[in-house]
Amino acid sequence: MNHSVMRNCLSSRTLKWGLLVFLACITGYLAILMYLHEEYLFAALAILIVGTGLFIFANSKTYAWRYVYPGLAGMGLFILFPLFYTISIGFTNYSSDHQLTLERAENVLLDRQVVETKRYPFHLYSADKKWFIVLGPVDSQYWRSPPFQFGKSRLTLKMQTSSKLPAAKAANLRTIIKYRSQLNQLRLHIGDKSLAMNSLRAFAAMIPLYKTGDNQELINQQTGVHYRPNMKVGNYQQVLANGEWGKDVLTPGFTVNVGWYNFVRIVMDPGIRAPFIGIFFWTIIFAFLTVVFTVAIGMVLACLVQWEALRGRAIYRVFIILPYAVPAFISILIFKGLFNQSFGEINLLLGQLFGIQPEWFNNPLLAKIMVLIVNTWLGYPYMMILCMGLLKAIPDDLYEASAMDGANVIQNFFRITFPMLIKPLMPLMIASFAFNFNNFVLIQLLTNGGPDRLGTTTPAGYTDLLVSYTYRIAFEGSGGQDFGLAAAISTVIFLLVGALAVINLKASHIQFDQ
Repeated sequence: MNHSVMRNCLSSRTLKWGLLVFLACITGYLAILMYLHEEYLFAALAILIVGTGLFIFANSKTYAWRYVYPGLAGMGLFILFPLFYTISIGFTNYSSDHQLTLERAENVLLDRQVVETKRYPFHLYSADKKWFIVLGPVDSQYWRSPPFQFGKSRLTLKMQTSSKLPAAKAANLRTIIKYRSQLNQLRLHIGDKSLAMNSLRAFAAMIPLYKTGDNQELINQQTGVHYRPNMKVGNYQQVLANGEWGKDVLTPGFTVNVGWYNFVRIVMDPGIRAPFIGIFFWTIIFAFLTVVFTVAIGMVLACLVQWEALRGRAIYRVFIILPYAVPAFISILIFKGLFNQSFGEINLLLGQLFGIQPEWFNNPLLAKIMVLIVNTWLGYPYMMILCMGLLKAIPDDLYEASAMDGANVIQNFFRITFPMLIKPLMPLMIASFAFNFNNFVLIQLLTNGGPDRLGTTTPAGYTDLLVSYTYRIAFEGSGGQDFGLAAAISTVIFLLVGALAVINLKASHIQFDQ
């Protein structure tokens, strides 16, 4: 009996340590791969999280932490790390033109090649199910390749001098076009020159566009212009004879730290400041009006469906709550079709009744009204459900006493119902404001931020919220995806929403104390 228990303990310990060693080996292997790919931060993060977890699960003294660590690790991995990573990007020039390191950007530029002006006419011949190429005449010289077969991979051939063209008939233009992709894979070597297909009739030598110089300089071999890495902008930039920077800049660039530059751009660049301020105020107005409209409509409807004199209250309640049961993205797309300026049912109805067809998607004011209408439709059922529950907590004695004093329905609503509902609703209203402050799905599906603002440095629309504006800068910029600026704006949004969260917590504490 004791021997079997000991064997079970040993087998469980062996399994435990074997699993821990296996996880450690896998993590070490992945960390080495990330390190070799210069992803130092991710390698360190993987070692930290897995290493801490292995220590906790291997040490009997940290037994209690085994229940807490998965939650802490998840919070660190999916909340704190993206947060600080986004903030750090806001202090760099990271964009579609500045994704590489300095070394990678230099290698990309050094790999660029140009074609020499000197051309080598070529002739393609077939012999014994193989092919060979003859170059020339160039300065009364010919060069002939060894026999080869076409394939998908690149083929390098060393050319030998020849006195004249073969007597055989060369392949016609149709054959050359047929094998054009395979001919493009050929590299013909004459001395130290490497020739590639330049046209349907000629090969030409490919030479590097840039060569290295002193002090990390790159020299354009065609123009002789010198370029040096500018660590302030993250590009190789032209260097003048007097040592000052010129206007010519090479791409791709490389990622560098630019300090507060992106945050300063938000304030100082008119092409960014003007739309940012407009979008910021519209975001606040949109979130505020959404809360006001949804609470007002939800509260009134809750009072109506709770009215005892109303027959069929259950049926009305079900139909009124229906918008909350339909997924939001489906309702948004349905409303997008209803508000269609040419074929939408809303414009058809307005045209028949009043002879008007509003331009919902082209007029900035009408577009904002449309967004508010749709968002109110999506949000009022939630507020109505909350108010229906809160109405049950209001004592009937208050209404009976007011009836004895001769109060009517309107007076009861504003003097009893509204004050009793608004206090417990306040934290939820603040939470609703914070949610609608970042209501990306509504804007993206309904208007995509349009109609667009003119004369802006970054893509911006009249119905854009800060979150959709940030998305467009990061992924839809016509001049390149500017992740650094988008991260800076995201940091500002984080601070604003964080302030709302603090206000919400304080409001909750006040409500709890009362």
